[in-house]
Amino acid sequence: MELSTVKIEKPETTNFILGQTHFIKSVEDIHEALVTAVPGIKFGLAFCEASQKCLLRWSGNDEAMLELARKNALAIAAGHSFIIFLGEGFFPVNILNALKMVPEVCRLFCATANPSEVIVAETELGRAILGVVDGFSPKGIETEEDIAERKNLLKQIGYKL
Repeated sequence: MELSTVKIEKPETTNFILGQTHFIKSVEDIHEALVTAVPGIKFGLAFCEASQKCLLRWSGNDEAMLELARKNALAIAAGHSFIIFLGEGFFPVNILNALKMVPEVCRLFCATANPSEVIVAETELGRAILGVVDGFSPKGIETEEDIAERKNLLKQIGYKL
């Protein structure tokens, strides 16, 4: 077995979600879940089929996000993994529960805009995602000033009153 990391290639502020599913129907069901949860959402989705033709399946409605999804899914190349890139102004918090309710979705590894690396194991059979390095390690404990900044940011982006 060989271990490696795959850096997620994306613009700095672009959010993505990485997960694992188990069935070719996932592409249609995930697409439907996203557009139902957030009308007008812009996204690209890619899914690594793990049997039969073993193709990279894809769907979405934003060409730039589709290109990111296909490129990164091919780099990860782990069976039954999927990756979704969200267009500007769309956030994982608005779709995570809808994704969790898709019957084929087994797990979500991360949902972030942070610089990220996927830890991949490779055997003779194929590749698997072991985990994700999502951003950076903590540099300290937040102060009262940091708490106020955090709460103000949530108000600025519309998640708190």
